Amino acid sequence: MQAIAVSWGSGWFLALVGFVCQSGILCAQDHHSFARPQDHRIRHLELDLVVDFDKKILTGLVTLDLIGGLETRTPLSLNTLTLDTRDLDIQKVVGLTKNGESIILPFELGPKDKILGQPLVIRLPKPGLRVRVEYATTTRSQALQWLKPEQTAGKKYPYLFTQSQAIDARSWIPLQDTPNIRFTYKARIKTRANLLAVMSANNPLEKNSKGEYVFEMPQPIPSYLMALAVGDIAFQKISSRTGVYAEPGVLAKAALEFSDMEKMVKACETLYGPYQWGRYDVLIMPTSFPFGGMENPRLTFVSPTVLAGDKSLVSLLAHELAHSWSGNLVTNATWDDFWLNEGFTVYLERRIMEEVYGRERALMESVLGKKGLLAELKSLPKEAQSLQLKLKGRSPSEGLTDIPYEKGALFLTHLEGIVGRPKLDAFLKKFFHEYEFQSLTTADFESFLNRNLFLSNPKAIQNAQIREWLYDPGLPTGAPDPNSPRLTQLAALANRFVSGLITAGDLKAKDWTSQEWLQFLGALPPKMLLQRMNDLDSTWHLTQTGNSEILCVWLLLCIRSDYGPAFGRLEAFLTDQGRRKFLKSLYEELVKTGPGKARALAIYAKTRSGYHHAITETIDAILGYKP
Repeated sequence: MQAIAVSWGSGWFLALVGFVCQSGILCAQDHHSFARPQDHRIRHLELDLVVDFDKKILTGLVTLDLIGGLETRTPLSLNTLTLDTRDLDIQKVVGLTKNGESIILPFELGPKDKILGQPLVIRLPKPGLRVRVEYATTTRSQALQWLKPEQTAGKKYPYLFTQSQAIDARSWIPLQDTPNIRFTYKARIKTRANLLAVMSANNPLEKNSKGEYVFEMPQPIPSYLMALAVGDIAFQKISSRTGVYAEPGVLAKAALEFSDMEKMVKACETLYGPYQWGRYDVLIMPTSFPFGGMENPRLTFVSPTVLAGDKSLVSLLAHELAHSWSGNLVTNATWDDFWLNEGFTVYLERRIMEEVYGRERALMESVLGKKGLLAELKSLPKEAQSLQLKLKGRSPSEGLTDIPYEKGALFLTHLEGIVGRPKLDAFLKKFFHEYEFQSLTTADFESFLNRNLFLSNPKAIQNAQIREWLYDPGLPTGAPDPNSPRLTQLAALANRFVSGLITAGDLKAKDWTSQEWLQFLGALPPKMLLQRMNDLDSTWHLTQTGNSEILCVWLLLCIRSDYGPAFGRLEAFLTDQGRRKFLKSLYEELVKTGPGKARALAIYAKTRSGYHHAITETIDAILGYKP
C-alpha cells in the first residue's frame, strides 16, 4: 500500500494512491467512495435523529464503532478515518474512550466532487476510539424526499422517505458509503406523535404517543440498505413473519395484492436455503417513490404502481424478496459488479414465480425480459454491454440498464442449460451459504465458479466462454432463447390485427394478463394508424387502464402514433407518479419530435419539484433541462 498526505489551504487529507489487497473480498477498491477499508472499517453504527418536517432536515448524531483493516498501515493512515458525505452540515466530531471520556477530534471536509460529494477526514489521536459525529442534513440532501400532505394518499399528513442506493446514504448519514463494508446498526428516531417511523430493521406495528421509535438491525448490511420512512403508516399481518405497511387508505388493497408473500418466501427457502432476516415486510410508498421496489432488508419499499388488483405485477415483489439472498445476503463489492446483485435476483425471481404461479407465467416474463434486453442493446455503446461495468468517474446510476439484470439472468440460465437445474441450484445454495453477509467482486465469483462448477464439468463449461459472458459486450452466440407458446400466439394475433383481418373486439382480451397485453402491444408496429388506435382504445379502454405497466407501453405507442385522445392521460401519468422506469421511457420518446419535446418541457416544468432526485438527475439530462 502507498499513501500520501495531500493538503489544501491549512487542511490535510490522506489520499490513496494504490494498495495491494491480500484479504480478498474485504478490501476491493471502490472508486465511488472516499473510504479506506484497509485502514478502518465500521462494524456497528448507532443513529439518534430528530425528524423536522418544518425545516425538512434530520438533526442528531451518529456513533461509529470501528475495527482496523487487515493491511499494513502507515502511522498517518492508522490515525485517520475518512467518511463519505454529501451536502451535510457537520457540526462536531467527538472520540469516545472505553472508560467514558470524550475527546474533541479535529476534522476537515475535503474538496467537493460532483458525483462523490466530500470526504470527511477525522484525526484519531489514539486507537480504540468510538467516533461520534454531530450533524444535520440540508435541503440539498439527495437521499431524502419530503412530501407535503397533498402528495400522499391520505392528504392529511406529511411524509418522509429515504433512498440510499447507490451512493446517497452519505447524504443523510456520514459513513463509509461503499457496499464493500457491512455493519450492524441501532437507531432512535424522534418524530411527530401522529406519525409512524419504520426502518430497514425490526419495526413497530403501531404508532406510540411520544413519536419515539427504537430500531435494531443485528445482521451486518452495506450502507445502501440504510432506509427510513416516516408518515401516516399502518400495518396488516399476512403471516407470522410477513406483513404490509401502508397508508391506511391503501392498506387493504395492498394486503390483498401481496397475500402470497409467505408462499414466495417458502419457495425461495426451498430452493436456496433459509431466510436469514427474521421478518419480511413490505412498505407501500407514496406515488413519488422513484423505483418499482427497493430491497431494504426486513422492509422492502414498493411503488404503488404495482397494485394492479389481479397480482399480475407481483413479480416485482418476488424480485425484491429474492434480494434477501442475492444482494442483501451476498452483495456486490463495488457498483462495477452490480450484476452480482441484479442478475442473480432476476434469475431467482423467475424461479419463485414458477414455483408459485406456474412455468408458463415465468416463461412469459423471461421472454419479455430478453425482448427488452435486445432492444436496449441496440442503443447502448459497446463499453456499457459487459456484465462487469466500468463506472469509474461516472455515476452508478449509469449502470441502471437491462445489462446487469437481464444479461446477468441469462448467464445463469445458460449455466442451468449446461449442468441442469439440480446442479445449478446446489451451486447457488452453496454460493449463498459460503459468502453470506459478505461482499464480493466479479473476479471473486469467477474464482468460485471455477472451483465449484467448472472443474466438475470441464467438458461442458469452457473458461473462455465464461469470460465472454462476464467481460465482453453483447450476448454470446448460443445465449438462451426462452420461448412462450402463448406469447407467440399473441404476436401472430397482433399481426392479424394490424393487417385488418380482425378487429379489437375479436381479441377476446377481457381476461388477458399484464404479460399478454405487453406482448400484444409490443408486437404492434412502432406507429399505428389512428383508426386502429381508436378501435383498441374504444374497445378495451387502454387509455384509462389502472395497470401502470400496460399504460406505459400504450402511452409510448400513443406518442409515436400521435394519438391525441391519450395526451391528457399522458400528462396525468407523468404528473401523478414518479417511477423512473416509466418516466424515463416516456420522456425519451417525447423528445424525439419538436412538438413532443415542447409538451415534455411544459409538463416537466410543472412536475419536476415533485420528483425524487434520482428522477430529476435522469430527466434533466434527457430534456437538456437546466433548473
